[in-house]
Amino acid sequence: MNVTLRQLRVFLAVAETRNFSRAGDQIGLTQPAVSRSILEFEAQFGLKLLDRTTREVALTEAGQSLAARLHRVLDELEQTLLDVQGMSNARRGKVRVASSPTLSANLMPACIAACARVEPDIELVLLDRIQQDVLDSVRAGEVDFGVVIEPASQDDLQCETILSDPFCLVVPPDHAHAGRKQLKWSQLDGEALVLLDHASGSRRLIDQALIRHGAHCIVRQQVGHPTTAFRMIEAGLGISVMPSLAVPPAGFRSLRVVPLVPQVERAVMLVHRRNRAPSPLAQRVWQLIHETAIALPAAP
Repeated sequence: MNVTLRQLRVFLAVAETRNFSRAGDQIGLTQPAVSRSILEFEAQFGLKLLDRTTREVALTEAGQSLAARLHRVLDELEQTLLDVQGMSNARRGKVRVASSPTLSANLMPACIAACARVEPDIELVLLDRIQQDVLDSVRAGEVDFGVVIEPASQDDLQCETILSDPFCLVVPPDHAHAGRKQLKWSQLDGEALVLLDHASGSRRLIDQALIRHGAHCIVRQQVGHPTTAFRMIEAGLGISVMPSLAVPPAGFRSLRVVPLVPQVERAVMLVHRRNRAPSPLAQRVWQLIHETAIALPAAP
């Protein structure tokens, strides 16, 4: 059936007033428009809902049954529509965001602080997870959206790049490359590396860059967090290729950072399920994270 909300309201007005003209005055339609709407409405059911005479309009048995239930149905529908409309103006609530570890440590604290300052009635709840778990949480609807490194597969995701983060070399101060202003990727050939493991969204991009530039390296250790890698570099276990965002804003006391050329960047993205837009509250947090990322100072 293709019954419209307008037809339901017209029928209910006629049922209450028992007069087409008065029903039209009540809902802002002409008498012919009311009559036409009732005829189309009855055609949907294939039976008469109203008996019309020159003096009055009376409900048939089917019309009485429908009218008796229609008040409650329309009241519930109106309340539902008002509730949904209210979501667009909602100022208070909780937004759940999942983020991979380097982003949780080096981007999200500033975003959470900005949310507390700009949107004090929104509680931003952060789930700190490895990249694949972030993507799984987004796809399962467990979170409103995720903050990740460009995923290999984006078919079922809506992605928006908020930051381009170049990779750099991190070495101890006595290493041969420590004093360079920049280093070619190819010059890493033969080096012993301490890298983020494959749970990181960055590792795939680092491996691709090393292969593309002909740098055949020995991977001595694979770790889950940049801080662990930095401690291993200090201990003399190797050097590392890291995203610049993982470098502390104030730099290192005991390590050196060298830009790698040609520049290879990872895209930091906000992601949500394709064809399922975040709630208005989540969209405000999405925009706030985007603006915060753009305002971040460049890595040393």
